[in-house]
Amino acid sequence: MAKRGSDINADIEALFQLPLADFTGARNALAKRLKGEGRTLDAERVKALPKPPAPAWAVNQLYWQDPKSIERLLALGERVRKAQTGKLKNADLRALLDEKKEMTTALITRATAILEKAGHAASPDATRRVSATLESLAAWGDTDGLPQAGRLTADLDPPGFDTLVAMMGGKNLEASKVLAFRPASKAKPAEDPAATRARLREAVQAAEKVLREARRDADRAASAQAKADAHAEELEARYAEAKEEARAAASEARKTAQAVAEAERAVGRAKAALEA
Repeated sequence: MAKRGSDINADIEALFQLPLADFTGARNALAKRLKGEGRTLDAERVKALPKPPAPAWAVNQLYWQDPKSIERLLALGERVRKAQTGKLKNADLRALLDEKKEMTTALITRATAILEKAGHAASPDATRRVSATLESLAAWGDTDGLPQAGRLTADLDPPGFDTLVAMMGGKNLEASKVLAFRPASKAKPAEDPAATRARLREAVQAAEKVLREARRDADRAASAQAKADAHAEELEARYAEAKEEARAAASEARKTAQAVAEAERAVGRAKAALEA
């Protein structure tokens, strides 16, 4: 099994170990955290991870629950390839194929139990897709650049006849040219009811979260508006009071000025009478 590494890979692998219904929310939260830490490329890498279909998720859980069982399958697949090309001397190819079939059947049974326990439909189609993915992993082994067990984001198809012939001939194949990362069937398989319910629950939970945040923001805005209105009313009351005080002061000033004028006239008359 290929060596795992780096902190971001550990974070990504943790995502693939979660219940399928938690994958999208946890992926988005991780991408947001990475972006907030200034790790833009890592954030984009995480954000681009597609949610696995239920069969691929079940195969991932097989790896995380018992990695050695998947490693044994890959090692057995390698022995089968060597036996088929004569590179494994004195090998009993039929016995190896029987052993591989027995091992694959046991893994399919465990994957089916994982699907059922998680509330996903373990339908014949889902079982077939699990089987095809396990066959693909066994066929490709640790070929560089191909999907790793534990981090699958899609159901896999086993290699075609021409590719198998090329591999048996010892040719090095480019990973981008040897495996189409697509569901096992050409037509897009219908999502099982449990997965549909889980996806819809995620959508409802996301919508409810947005609604709660919108209501909280609306309450805050209403509270701020009420405070602003109260302050405005207080200012208007103070303004009216100040304006009334200014009118009273102006009236008093006019009366005082009239009194001064009358006093001045009285003084003038008194002076005139004195001088007469």
